[in-house]
Amino acid sequence: MEVRVILVEPKNEENIGAVARVTKNFGFSALYLVNPPNIGKKAFSVASHASDVLSACKIVNSVEEAIADSAIVAGTTSKPGISVNRHLRMPFFSPQELKKKVEDKRGILSLLFGREDVGLLNEELMRCDIVVCIPTNLGYPVMNLSHAVAVVLYELRDVRADSGELPLACLEDKERLFAHISMFLDEIEYKDYKKEKTALMLRRILGRAELTAREVQTLRGILTKAERKMGEDEP
Repeated sequence: MEVRVILVEPKNEENIGAVARVTKNFGFSALYLVNPPNIGKKAFSVASHASDVLSACKIVNSVEEAIADSAIVAGTTSKPGISVNRHLRMPFFSPQELKKKVEDKRGILSLLFGREDVGLLNEELMRCDIVVCIPTNLGYPVMNLSHAVAVVLYELRDVRADSGELPLACLEDKERLFAHISMFLDEIEYKDYKKEKTALMLRRILGRAELTAREVQTLRGILTKAERKMGEDEP
């Protein structure tokens, strides 16, 4: 897969330079920055010989722009869920497990890394197909941003853009499926207080399933047939 490193609203330009450096260390080059601070001499000094990665980084205004065209969106967190009922951060994958999920796939893997102080917001984690957490000492689980990026990219270092055989569905196709599911839940009068949690649970399940474009269309076809049948059965 093609690996895309995305920093969401990083606060410190030195951290951006350090991330550019480790991105190049492990053979990657795609770096996206969502609403970063001004990138000046400090960032380029820390980036060192990875100034080409830093110079070529894409600056965007939103997570939606950064993850466009992705096949898999993986959000990172230092606070994994502890309950099977908390689907926002559960289940989570280690970096090693993430590699096993993507190493024979084709498409773009977007890795979301959050702010140095608060990480990814809940609404940003809800956009992710899977959640990644680096196993650390429970007494101090929060890593420096560039260190966390380095650990994940180290595990993915052998994954290459042209190595996958199975093309996955693009983000846009999956989002249409999730919108269809949400509409279907309304049509069957699914309880409002359970709808958001159920929709997130289904997003996590389908995200782990690594759907192809044809599988997405098949699932939407099943929903459409169910909707037609319900319409026929209405008095």
